[in-house]
Amino acid sequence: MSNSYVPPKVWKNDAAGANKWANINSPISGARHEQALQQGEHPFQLYSLATPNGQKVTILLEELLELGVEQAQYDAYLVNIGEGDQFSSGFVDVNPNSKIPALVDHSNGEAINVFESASILLHLAEKFQQFLPTSGVERTKTFNWLFWAQGSAPFLGGGFGHFYAYADEKYEYPINRFAMEVKRQLDVLDKQLAQHEFVAGDQYTIADMAIWPWYGNLVLGNLYEASEFLQVHDYTHVQRWAKQIQARPAVQRGRIVNKTWGEPWEQLANRHSSKEIDAVLKSKPVT
Repeated sequence: MSNSYVPPKVWKNDAAGANKWANINSPISGARHEQALQQGEHPFQLYSLATPNGQKVTILLEELLELGVEQAQYDAYLVNIGEGDQFSSGFVDVNPNSKIPALVDHSNGEAINVFESASILLHLAEKFQQFLPTSGVERTKTFNWLFWAQGSAPFLGGGFGHFYAYADEKYEYPINRFAMEVKRQLDVLDKQLAQHEFVAGDQYTIADMAIWPWYGNLVLGNLYEASEFLQVHDYTHVQRWAKQIQARPAVQRGRIVNKTWGEPWEQLANRHSSKEIDAVLKSKPVT
């Protein structure tokens, strides 16, 4: 396969490129405009978007509320990454890396900034002693799969997703390269789930919450419209697990928070109470 591109001696950023992200992404970090973050009345303030990484945190918060942990009440504000909201001065103060999700924990009086989805999951799980074994082998297994997700999902999102769904031009090599890796990852999950009900074992944990928004959505046909291309029906144990997690009421609530696309009954740009989510979900047509 021929390749006409020859890398220059010194890389330069093409901010005027045709891709819609060309004028948003930059090799320079930091704030680009002054704008304070909104703040609600609850202990936890979340600034996010319902991408898979964003869904991880809203699912955990909704799972905590489902258990009756009222101290986990939160306000969730939409961060429109397509419009560059992640580069506001307020957001950068919380997360210098300018990536969603970002959380501010006011529950102990002093504001604590928490960023990176896995760090937020760990922070909340340890704070409330839920969805994370407190010691021993099961705790280690949960960490294994939580960090497996952190290392693996970029190949699915930034790798396969970018070249298959978002790149202006489609190229055989990167699509094939990342499709192979995604299928290998699905095979890893499928073999694990053939032996266990949940990813880390017999308990539902933050590892499932970290992995489902990426791989569960993928095999359920909710990500990149790539189900047929990747032949996701081959991964029967991942399919079983994905449907099982999707059926959880807290997952159904959490996946629509900070979402502004799809069907009207799965969109809630900002969340301040459980009643708002329930009202949106009740608008779903009965089939």
